[in-house]
Amino acid sequence: MKDKISKLINVFKKDGFSKTILKTLRYFKANYLSKINFIATLDVKYHQKEYVQQLTDIFNAHYDRIIVWRGNFGWNVPLYQRPQHVALELAKQKCLVLYEVTTFTDNVKTIQKVQENLYLVNFNNKEYAKLIFNALNELNKPKYLQIYSTQWQISLAELKKYISLGYKVIYEYIDELSADIIGTKQLPQNIIDKFEYCLKDTKNVYVVATADKLYQDIQNKRGQNKLIFSTNGVDYEFFQNFNNYHVDEEFKEIIANGKINIGYYGALAKWVDYELLRKISQTNKYNILLFGSKYDDSYDNSKIDNEENIYYLGVRDYKVLKFYAKNIDILTIPFLINDITKSTSPLKLFEYMALHKPIVSTNINECRKYQSVFVAKSKKAFLESLELAYSHKDDKRYIKLLDKEAKENSWTSKVEAITKVLESNEKDLL
Repeated sequence: MKDKISKLINVFKKDGFSKTILKTLRYFKANYLSKINFIATLDVKYHQKEYVQQLTDIFNAHYDRIIVWRGNFGWNVPLYQRPQHVALELAKQKCLVLYEVTTFTDNVKTIQKVQENLYLVNFNNKEYAKLIFNALNELNKPKYLQIYSTQWQISLAELKKYISLGYKVIYEYIDELSADIIGTKQLPQNIIDKFEYCLKDTKNVYVVATADKLYQDIQNKRGQNKLIFSTNGVDYEFFQNFNNYHVDEEFKEIIANGKINIGYYGALAKWVDYELLRKISQTNKYNILLFGSKYDDSYDNSKIDNEENIYYLGVRDYKVLKFYAKNIDILTIPFLINDITKSTSPLKLFEYMALHKPIVSTNINECRKYQSVFVAKSKKAFLESLELAYSHKDDKRYIKLLDKEAKENSWTSKVEAITKVLESNEKDLL
């Protein structure tokens, strides 16, 4: 409970009283009232035969394994992140994926098909969830529970219950475990408990590490058994296709004012180097265009909105964000260097590559691995790198390098790294 109160306080600091009340009511409805929805219960009982037949048809399809993704990330959120990309690709690689949604983000009463082998499921509909798990218990297929290291809704006891029913666990170690990532004052004990358990259980738990530092951490603590390295990636084809979407007038006016346009999209959080952005702004050479959600109160506390050349343009949906990024000269990753950023694989990095835009980053471990990234070790060096990057924006050899590194980091290759290890061990599950 204290973790939820801590989270609520952070939301209040970020959004103020009115928005906090609204979000709290929506959260309560999505996570509690939806579990005691009598209408949904009656619906499932009344239509039980139809629902059972529907699930029978789904489970009789052709696939190699079943993956139950549990989390409160939702599906229809403005920015597609790793969960959706991995789920889509797992489905293509012969996995039947049951992806948990929330009523906070998704209008799914029972189950909804996204594509072949990928279904959105409302597990808060308890009667329907019973039907699913009863059916799953009868299937002689390898079954997995997939969770994030930062996921705090599922307890260690629930994780162990899945294992007792024959499931293996895919534990995605995606970030340094930090209260700043979770949005609480202290790291929730539930997250710590699951992490410590997953370090010990090398029989039932696969750990997927998304950055070198995280991989090394797990390797040192539990060895290489069922340890998989899979950074973030990119849907390359998506970033090659542009229709006639029209960006808004405010954006057009900014990028046409004669200055070089540099951009960033993603969370505006404590790990962003706001002083670096201020220093760039004060050169008066650049428009700094920022897209994304205010993850915490750090953006407002920085007072960076007062800078003449900085423009916060809010959140754009994943489907249209690329149209804005395509019109920007240089794309950046202006992060502070700390334990969080040393352990992060920036998803935007590979999307920037696929957009064929010059990339300038601070000295982030995972960015240093790629030749196409101009990595700066100081604020002064960052300013110099911006000039160098701008001089390369039309360089055909540099664009070819961006394209090559983007293709090498497709989501297909990232998920293959996972499924190949699962497949190699599945003969022991049947």
